[in-house]
Amino acid sequence: MLSLAMVGQAGAYRLVTGIWRRFMKDCRCFTTSASHRNASSSPSASQKTPSYSYVVIGAGSAGCVLANRLTEDPQESVCLLEAGPKDKWLGSSRLSWKIHMPAALTYNLCDDKYNWYYHTLPQAHMNNRVMYWPRGRVWGGSSSLNAMVYIRGHAEDYNRWQREGAEGWDYEHCLPYFRKAQCHELGENRYRGGSGPLRVSRGKTNHPLHKAFIEAGQQAGYPFTDDMNGNQQEGVGWMDMTIYKGKRWSSASAYLRPALGRPNLKAKVHCMTTKILFDGKRAVGVEYVQSGEKKRVFADKEVILSGGAVNSPQLLMLSGVGNADDLKDLGIPVIQHLPGVGNNLQDHLEIYVQQQCTQPITLYKAQKPFNMIKIGLEWMTLFTGYGATAHMESGGFIRSRPGVAHPDIQFHFLPSQVIDHGRVPSQIEAYQVHVGPMRSTSIGWMKLKSPNPMDHPIIDPNYLATDIDVWEFRQCVKLSRELFAQRAFDPFRGAEVLPGPQVQSDADIDAFVRQKADSAYHPSCTCKMGSASDPMAVVDSNARVLGLERLRVVDASIMPSVVSGNLNAPTIMIAEKVADIIRGWPPLADPGVPVYQPPTLETQR
Repeated sequence: MLSLAMVGQAGAYRLVTGIWRRFMKDCRCFTTSASHRNASSSPSASQKTPSYSYVVIGAGSAGCVLANRLTEDPQESVCLLEAGPKDKWLGSSRLSWKIHMPAALTYNLCDDKYNWYYHTLPQAHMNNRVMYWPRGRVWGGSSSLNAMVYIRGHAEDYNRWQREGAEGWDYEHCLPYFRKAQCHELGENRYRGGSGPLRVSRGKTNHPLHKAFIEAGQQAGYPFTDDMNGNQQEGVGWMDMTIYKGKRWSSASAYLRPALGRPNLKAKVHCMTTKILFDGKRAVGVEYVQSGEKKRVFADKEVILSGGAVNSPQLLMLSGVGNADDLKDLGIPVIQHLPGVGNNLQDHLEIYVQQQCTQPITLYKAQKPFNMIKIGLEWMTLFTGYGATAHMESGGFIRSRPGVAHPDIQFHFLPSQVIDHGRVPSQIEAYQVHVGPMRSTSIGWMKLKSPNPMDHPIIDPNYLATDIDVWEFRQCVKLSRELFAQRAFDPFRGAEVLPGPQVQSDADIDAFVRQKADSAYHPSCTCKMGSASDPMAVVDSNARVLGLERLRVVDASIMPSVVSGNLNAPTIMIAEKVADIIRGWPPLADPGVPVYQPPTLETQR
């Protein structure tokens, strides 16, 4: 780690001068590339009412994939509309360090510059708390805001999708698209990809608390897994991250930026899409607002919504696609009655179990102003050090009880204390585990607040509405405490911070969960994929909106049910798979791929 005291005044001057030169080099590169793109832009972009083969709404995790894959064919053109800004200022990662420095991820949770900054209704089963939902509004979407954890979910999640009506979305048909997307630093095998655009790496800090967590998990009876995204999700181990050479590797970095020089791609920012345009039942384009001016763009082939689990159903409803009664109440003309739009809302809720650390090795001191400057300078010059990781480098998946076929509880371990989504600095030397159930049975919904596209929708996740969800959270707390009590943590264990030693009875634990649990930022399933006979289905297995023509939804909203893990990797997989469907390519498959089965279901570990 760099130290200003070590380099001295002259050294510090040279350091700052070097950083400035790098900034100016980035700026010159940006100016050159921008001029090239303007000179070679698609002729259709200059038309008064432009049209493209495809209009994609949302430059997030899925939209960036589609923009790249669909423009690989020079005969097709794509207009990509993003409501937020670019993810780089003057083309520089350094100038946009709040996005691209992995350790700076909490900064963008604190304001609405790159963030939709949603809030839920008061939650009836959580002391009427209003829950905070950050969602990305920038190139890369939530992959430019998230903690960069790369988790695919369990194979059985996708086999369940097939049973729920998503024909062709079982594990053997999804795994090849995970591989296609991925370039893992450990190399290619049957589960990992080695040549895709999405860079995936393992942590580099080798922190003793991460080692203690993995060792403690094994002491508690859980297996070690060397790849949670491979044959065996179950167990504790090192997590994969979308970080490359010390920088966040969002979908914008992986997919969008390499395609920006193509003349058949037009990527626009600060474009708030307000309505899908229809000719009868056929989508023909969209209306959007940019710089206060209302504009239109038309699609010769398809309109594709990739706004995510909030924005895609919101835009459908604003355009007359949804529950007919609700739309009529708001004075919105009905194009297609689809009661599933906005329903089936699923999310992961999580709780922090925190332990004071007796040794000064957590990230507490790293968050002091002088140390933050040193960390920032090292990152800006070398892209190394504590700024080059999100520090969630270890974790695990376990089963809550005997009889559960595959893990239903997830751990993210962090050698630091997090308070209020990271919006409040840590107060003490402490470590924590983020823990929560993966397949909760509480189902929520979202509806329009008004016909005004600028109004945030009404969101009700309906957290903790079922007895089994409450019981599973109780287990999460008990099993986390048990893990922290293992001898691997003996050299580090101080007093319990959360829930606190006074919280012991089931009733006390339940009250703690109601007061302290928060969203893990995984909203999904609001435009459910399924068969036409399913009254809650919104899209078919090809992601086409039921009852309409030339309109698809491609993002986490089309999941039939939430997967057992983080959502960024599955969302990118969905977009890769649908891109092949759109192009009419035969689906990839890996029949008979082996998946770990626990030796017995009679015990949980």
